Amino acid sequence: MNTVQSGLSLGEPLHETLVATASVLHDARDRWWVIASAAAAIHGARPITVADVNVILSADDARRLFPRLGIAPLPPGDHPRFRSAMFARWTRPPLVVEFMADFWLREGDGIWRPVAPQTREAVTIGPATIFVPERAELRAMFVRFGRAKDRARIALLDRIG
Repeated sequence: MNTVQSGLSLGEPLHETLVATASVLHDARDRWWVIASAAAAIHGARPITVADVNVILSADDARRLFPRLGIAPLPPGDHPRFRSAMFARWTRPPLVVEFMADFWLREGDGIWRPVAPQTREAVTIGPATIFVPERAELRAMFVRFGRAKDRARIALLDRIG
């Protein structure tokens, strides 16, 4: 696991949301990651719009965390490509935080496969430590997701030196 001190200017809403997210996950027993646009922003992708913060965590940590935050898992959705064993939205921070426990993706061949990062980079943001997949793995995740916004994120990541 690499550790990086972030000198990035993330904007106040994202910065505050990431600090809040790290504070509620400080006692997580299992590994967790910020993914998607927030992770791309942490890696330095610019210009990027971050509408929410997506977090992959274990179902055990979700079962402990959700009651503490006063949030309940949402009923299983019927999204054709994404699903989680437990999914909840935390709306207290400036940006919505979406917690996805045991996150799965239906690949192009129709088979559901877990989205479980193998790399974990610790990034210090203010007083907080946030964990993201390393840039190459995040890029590969966007390739798997395959949506237009993911292709745009790939292009932004590819421009980083």
